Amino acid sequence: MTRVSVFTAAMSVCDPTLEGHSSRVGAHAAAVARRIGWAEDKLEELRLGAALHDVGKVNVRPEVLAKPGRLDDDELAQVRTHPVEGAWLIGGIASLGPALPYVLFHHERWDGAGYPTRRIGIEIPVEGRLLAVVDAFDAMTSSRPYRDALTFEEAVAEVERCAGAQFDPAIAEAFGDAFTAGEITAPDSLSVAV
Repeated sequence: MTRVSVFTAAMSVCDPTLEGHSSRVGAHAAAVARRIGWAEDKLEELRLGAALHDVGKVNVRPEVLAKPGRLDDDELAQVRTHPVEGAWLIGGIASLGPALPYVLFHHERWDGAGYPTRRIGIEIPVEGRLLAVVDAFDAMTSSRPYRDALTFEEAVAEVERCAGAQFDPAIAEAFGDAFTAGEITAPDSLSVAV
């Protein structure tokens, strides 16, 4: 069993929705990465980063991840530790090093209001900026216990609306172009993703 499969198995145990979520994020991110000209070696790093981006959730209490309603402030603070926890979990493993910018920076925002470092604009590594768009898109198009999923069209419109605030505008545009070209498609069934 590889290190990646050990981590993904642990993630599936702590939150069964993460396996499908990571797969969808990886597929959508690859479509966008190709649009912005990433080479095949960079796409391999992207696949690794997408698979592991939520690995830090293994250190979040299971009852928080499985809570059927909105999170209170303390629970939200615990969930927001997962990028740092994930970086800590994989940081000492050289073969997983390329996944670090995806793991640590996928919840940063273009306007600096994200977490965990509150970086702004191009201070956020491009890997985190790309994953932020597709991770949010998958979250929007997945049902949650407290809200229904948006349609793909509604979620794409939300990505476009948040370009320049939450999302890198160039990556948001490439995402919209990939969707329009049919490179981002719905899976047969959507699952809950946290």
